[in-house]
Order: sequence, then C-alpha cells, then structure tokens
Amino acid sequence: MSDMSSLSELSMQCRRQMLWQRPLARFGALLLAVLTAIAGADASMGARAAQDANAPGQKEAQEGQEGQEGQEAQQEAQKTQENAEAGDPAFEAFDAGEYEKARALALAAAERGEAAAHTLLGRLYQEGLGVGRNLGVAARWYEKGARLGDSNAQFALAMLLVRGEGIKKDVRAAADLFERAARAGHAGAQYNLALCYVNGTGRPVDMKTAAQWLKRAAEAGHAAAQYDLGALYAAGEGVPKDLAIAAYWTSRAADAGLAAAALEYGLMLFKGRGVEKNQKRAVWYIRAAAEKGNPVAQNRLARLYAYGIAVEPNVVEAAKWHLLARARGVSDFALDRYLARLTDAERKAAEAAAARWRALTMLAP
Repeated sequence: MSDMSSLSELSMQCRRQMLWQRPLARFGALLLAVLTAIAGADASMGARAAQDANAPGQKEAQEGQEGQEGQEAQQEAQKTQENAEAGDPAFEAFDAGEYEKARALALAAAERGEAAAHTLLGRLYQEGLGVGRNLGVAARWYEKGARLGDSNAQFALAMLLVRGEGIKKDVRAAADLFERAARAGHAGAQYNLALCYVNGTGRPVDMKTAAQWLKRAAEAGHAAAQYDLGALYAAGEGVPKDLAIAAYWTSRAADAGLAAAALEYGLMLFKGRGVEKNQKRAVWYIRAAAEKGNPVAQNRLARLYAYGIAVEPNVVEAAKWHLLARARGVSDFALDRYLARLTDAERKAAEAAAARWRALTMLAP
C-alpha cells in the first residue's frame, strides 16, 4: 500500500475496514423499494430496450465552476500526499510487511517533524503491526500527526474519537477533524463529514451541506459516496430530485464494485428509472451483485431464472440462487414452493451448485 489514504477507501470489501458508517441506509432504502419490480412473472416485465443512457442529466453537467475548482484542489492535495510518501523508506518497509523496520524508520522521521511518520506510527499501533496493539498510543501518534496538518492523521483520529476507542468519545471534535481533512481533499473524511450532517452528529442536520460533501467525495471516486449521492438525487433530499443524475451516480458506484449499487442500478435499468430500459444489461448488474454475495440480488436473480424473465428459464440456477439467498436471511415463499416441485436430481444439482459457489467465494452459508 503506497499511501495512507487507503484508510478511507476500504469501504465495503477490505479486511481492515475503517469507515465509520454504512452508506445512508434511509435513502438507499427508498431506492430499494423498486425491488418489487421483479416480484413475479408479470408479462409487463418482458419489454426490452436498445440502449443505456449512462450520462448525467443536463443539470449535473452544468453545475458551476466551484465544484470543478474543488475537485482540482482535491486532486492536487492527493498528488502532494503521494509525492511526499513516494520513496519514503518507512512506507516502503511498511508496504513490504517489514513492520519493525517501518516503526524504527518512522520514529526517526517523526523526530525530524515529518507529519506522515506520526500517522504511520499511529496505524502500526492501531493495527498491532510489529508492535502490541494499543489504541491509546495510536491516538497519541494520530494527534501529533493531526496537529502537523496530515489529513490522514486527522481522519484516523476522528474515527477513534467518534467511536471512543483509545481516546474519550467526542463527536464534535471528530466532526471538526473530518472537516479539516475534508477541506484538504481527503475523500473518506468528506464522506464521513456528510454523514455527520445527515445524522446530526457533531454538526446540525443539513441535507444540502451533506449533499455538497457527498458530491466532492463522489467526484474523487469514493464508491459509497457515489451510491449515497445517487440516493439523494432519487429522493430529492438536499438536492433537486433528478432520476437521471441518480442513475448516473448509482452506475458509477456499481462500476466501482459496490454490490448494493450494482443491484440498485440493475433495477433502474430493469424499470427504466432515470435510464432507458435495458433488461439484458439489468441482468448483468443484478448478477454482479449476486456474485458479490448480496442476498437480495441473489433472490431477484433466482426469480428471473425461475420465471424466465430476461433470461432463459433454468430450474437449477433458480434453485441455486434461492438457496443462497435464503441461507442469508432472504425468505421467499413463492420460491420455496418452486423448490418443492423440483425433482430429486434437480434439487441435488442446485445444492451442489450452491456449495460450489460458497467454496469459490469463501462465504459461509
């Protein structure tokens, strides 16, 4: 790992996840209501369209120069951070897994007043890499790095403050640090600052300001921010309601690998919400979400195969995805009855297929 900004980018998938909260559930839920689009074998779901309108609406394209300048400043800040750490022997040792060497080199660099070295030491103690895990010591190193202006230290310290780990919980101080790091171009801090404004945590509830910070994080490539920004545009919360822009940002998050966004965008394509209806492409996104382990997507894919909607009917595939979804808590009485009608050979084939999928993805049933 070449820079500490990855602390903010782990989002849904990395084993060292550090983001404070999940994406904005109350807005994502609004979009998930369209899951009923595949609730049965209604013939009205059979229409196919020719293409996907995958660009934002005119309103998004015409947003002012201020947003562009903010994005440029953010990119410049990121480049400065990367340049500062490129070739740094402490970070090179860290990347190589030589944590004791990284600690010794970082200690020497910290004595010279190098801000990023303090942050690296904080991470070593926070994760117990080459040293015993000690959140209190980690917090003290992050505090020093934050005072020296390192945005990664500010973000990491804010994360500890908001959870009260290794330091007394203080959500107002956490929000202040998120804002300092956010203004320096830290995408994870921008995302979490947006959540502060959504939830009234250390900041007053202000959906318009939340949307502004989400947009900056989304433009920096933060997948969860892209997904949540799409939800805000779909709901008209903090921004004018615009389904085309909602679909655009949801597609960006989906293409970045966020399973919930892939399901969301697939359903948008299926129903033509903000994009031209394209059921073939919709199935691709729903399948991508299912393959990533999203149980709702697995359930919807099972229904598509069971009823032959936008795919060739396939009883084994339908039963396989239903078994996987059901094992992870998504019940479906209609598919249970469908499963009960299978022959012994079909059911065994489906069970074997589900077992193979679990083995390949290393997901527990």
